Amino acid sequence: MKFVSFEWNGIEQYGVIDEQTNDILNLSSVVENKENFSLPLTLIEGIKQGDSFVAEVDRALRKLEKEKETFLVKNDSITWLSPIPHPTKNIMCVGKNYRDHAIEMGSEADIPEHVMVFTKAPTAVTGHLSPIDAHSEITNELDYEGELAVVIGVGGKNIKRENALQHVFGYTILNDITARDLQDRHKQFFIGKSLDTSCPIGPWIVHHSQINNANQLNITTKVNNEIRQNSNTKHFIFPIEEIISTLSKGMTLEPGDIIATGTPAGVGKGFKPPIFLKKDDVIEISIEGIGTLTNKVQ
Repeated sequence: MKFVSFEWNGIEQYGVIDEQTNDILNLSSVVENKENFSLPLTLIEGIKQGDSFVAEVDRALRKLEKEKETFLVKNDSITWLSPIPHPTKNIMCVGKNYRDHAIEMGSEADIPEHVMVFTKAPTAVTGHLSPIDAHSEITNELDYEGELAVVIGVGGKNIKRENALQHVFGYTILNDITARDLQDRHKQFFIGKSLDTSCPIGPWIVHHSQINNANQLNITTKVNNEIRQNSNTKHFIFPIEEIISTLSKGMTLEPGDIIATGTPAGVGKGFKPPIFLKKDDVIEISIEGIGTLTNKVQ
């Protein structure tokens, strides 16, 4: 299943992608009009319910098959939102999780021995096809980073590595937009990583049951249809299980937490000379088994 959040007729709603039409089955409308389904009001509430939510959505899809046209919403009539439009916590991000990216940003001495973590503010989050603000008044070095993101479904603390994937609800795509000059100036990541619209996420969350091995997915980033990043998550220095286990040591992970797993080589700053984003650039990040997240700089 592919779970989406969107705005339609001025109201935030959620649903699932209909595999036959590729349109959205509006679960918010089902909640409003069908009393015989135990569906939550929002996607984040569903994520908290876990397997019982997924089972109820599956039941609704089967029961509504003959009347699903009533609840379908065309993709071109909605505004895509991040699947979790209003994260309650900072987005957790893993830095330098691909060997080649660590080297392009410095040297082999920069390859980390332990999971390196920074965060992005929740206010940075935006959705598929939403514009990325160039913030030209404060940065001249806006950069892209295509990443696989993990959405936590079952909370926990001190999670064992061998149990870590049991805590995953699903996977999505994240563009870790970064103002490199702000990052360098302030000698830390938060400000340069947290500008408004600097965290596009989407288009949807693919349920974990649809991904055989998230540590072995092709990932590609294009800028204006030119391939800039082309790798596979098998090249992670720290696989997803280790990331979750490390983050949960002494810190509680909660349903709806978003973890970005790092970006491969090919970011704008890694070129010589660097190639930073400019107005009207289109960034497309594609991950095998998930889809493509597209945004334009404005």
